Amino acid sequence: MVSKPSRVPNNQRAAAVRSSETGASPPASGLPHLVIEQVTPSVDGGAFPAKRVVGDRVTVRATAFKEGHDLVTGRIRYRPPGDADWLTAPMTYERDFDRLTGELVVDRVGRWTFSVDAWTDRWGSWTSEVEKFLAAGADVAMELLEGARLVDEAVAEASGPDQAGLRRVGKRLRDERLPQADRAAAALDPGVQDLLAMHLPAPDAVRHERLYLIDVDREIAGVAAWYELFPRSQTTDPARPGTFADAARRLPAVAELGFDVVYLPPIHPIGTTHRKGKNNTLRAEPDDPGSPWAIGSAEGGNTAIHPGLGTLDDFHAFLRAARTVGLEVALDYALQCSPDHPWVHDHPNWFFRRPDGSLRYAENPPKRYEDIYPINFWCDDYPDLWTACRDIFLFWIAQGVTVFRVDNPHTKPFAFWDWVLGEVKARHPETIFLAEAFTRPARMHALAKLGFTQSYTYFTWRNSAWELTQYLTELTDPEVVEYFRPNFFTNTPDILHEYLQLGGRPAFRVRLLLAATLSPLYGIYSGFELCENVPVKVGSEEYLHSEKYEIRVRDWNAAGNINDDIRRLNRLRRAHPALRQLANLRFCTTETDQILAYYKWAGDDHLLCVVNLDPHGPRETMIHAPLDALGWDEDEWYEVEDLLTGERYTWRGTRNYVRLDPTREVAHVLRLAVREPGDE
Repeated sequence: MVSKPSRVPNNQRAAAVRSSETGASPPASGLPHLVIEQVTPSVDGGAFPAKRVVGDRVTVRATAFKEGHDLVTGRIRYRPPGDADWLTAPMTYERDFDRLTGELVVDRVGRWTFSVDAWTDRWGSWTSEVEKFLAAGADVAMELLEGARLVDEAVAEASGPDQAGLRRVGKRLRDERLPQADRAAAALDPGVQDLLAMHLPAPDAVRHERLYLIDVDREIAGVAAWYELFPRSQTTDPARPGTFADAARRLPAVAELGFDVVYLPPIHPIGTTHRKGKNNTLRAEPDDPGSPWAIGSAEGGNTAIHPGLGTLDDFHAFLRAARTVGLEVALDYALQCSPDHPWVHDHPNWFFRRPDGSLRYAENPPKRYEDIYPINFWCDDYPDLWTACRDIFLFWIAQGVTVFRVDNPHTKPFAFWDWVLGEVKARHPETIFLAEAFTRPARMHALAKLGFTQSYTYFTWRNSAWELTQYLTELTDPEVVEYFRPNFFTNTPDILHEYLQLGGRPAFRVRLLLAATLSPLYGIYSGFELCENVPVKVGSEEYLHSEKYEIRVRDWNAAGNINDDIRRLNRLRRAHPALRQLANLRFCTTETDQILAYYKWAGDDHLLCVVNLDPHGPRETMIHAPLDALGWDEDEWYEVEDLLTGERYTWRGTRNYVRLDPTREVAHVLRLAVREPGDE
């Protein structure tokens, strides 16, 4: 006996065949009448939230199909954070691709939930069929009566003017005194189609079985320029550590440069046991301030303030000063303890114990951090430990801080981050977390999926055209941009790349421009604007006289600074939507690997960035402009304006000449505009 195909999932088909062979009744279908799949945006099939910022228009897509020639329609079903009721938004159907597409605007911070409903578009299918028959001159008497029956179903669901209007349509469809084309015309009117879309029942409606999530953050989570400074260095006298009051006086200058976030390394008491000296020496002198990351002393731990910086009231005044000039303050959240931290005395079981009974200090071979004890997140008392770590976040949020740079999150359990970020965001969805995760890609991406808002990246180590092209192609992959927001820091207190060490001032200008134009999120560590580039030794990425171990007094207007570059680029980032997005990136062909060109666009804003990656000398090439993306003809004349200098150039066609001398300008940021031949 030959079995008949059964519309059931693969894992049920063998059972279906056996049933047919024994003469039993066919099993109930394992698939719905209509299939919905490939819903986006989604991360790992909906296992994790996608990310957006307030005001974004979210495009929702799904594949939906059924047997036969019927059309399909559907809707987005969504629930904003804090709402009990579901809202809906319409979706349109692309028949050739079996694709439903709709849009919703996420207008508040928090976690949004959505899914997709779909059903047979009975009225759309009917109108499509009738139009084709009429165009072919076929008789449509039966089809018109079928349409009238559909209208009757809608009449039963409608009321008021809608119901009266639908009755008139049904009557006209049945009026055999009129030509068939006239009878159909009443039903094909767009207004009638809207009424049928609202009132015609959908008996085969299918609700997608999975709910999808979108975490919506404040705009600063997706677009921001960060500036890192040590408050203790904001002094004019290296013998006197700077205070919060000194740091507050520095804030107007940081804001004037165009930054959005000022980030402070740990502001807590610093331990004295095994304190590091200048240049990371193991022996500290009495006046050495120690590393801020060696957190904790008799004066307190992660919720205390270093007395040299001031009091909690002084910190509140610093926050007010930042808000006054339009800056948001980010604090460092570092889960590690100096040997003098109160937790070491009160909760010694929260740490790792070595065979000789001593506590284990931190290591990252070949580096050793004798002044820091790592925490054992899986100790027997881990619920209390995790709660204490959560309460650090909650304490500083209560003080008015809602942005945190998280130190080395990849060295703590992923289960911990899943729990603690969820706990904090449930109470304070406006909170932003930057992961300092210089680690392997899978772990960086996992942290982003678990709730980190942004992440440090490998940008500092990507300097050639090939490296940058490959890396940005990875970061702008459509699946990755749903959850991973890269923050392109040009440098950090730990990272002074060889490119900056050897390239001088032009290298700093190149890296600044790349960071500020390739990513909507970027940052610099103070001293970058002064082109500080001396390592502690050849082959090291550590700074000589690292600010981690001593106070640095600087002249912020010293000769050779690149403050003008920073101001100009931050102004451009605010003025040009094309620079406020990540995925709108296309690399353009150049005829030398020393010049990188890339095109960014948003609406009518079209920018072509051209960068000389060689800080040591002039480079020239032919740039292949993206005329196809602009819809311009090969023989068309057009004007480009350099937004960095104000200079204008007339170009024609795809290939155009560029020369960049790093002693003058390391790059062009060109605004593309059509220019007809003969225009002045």
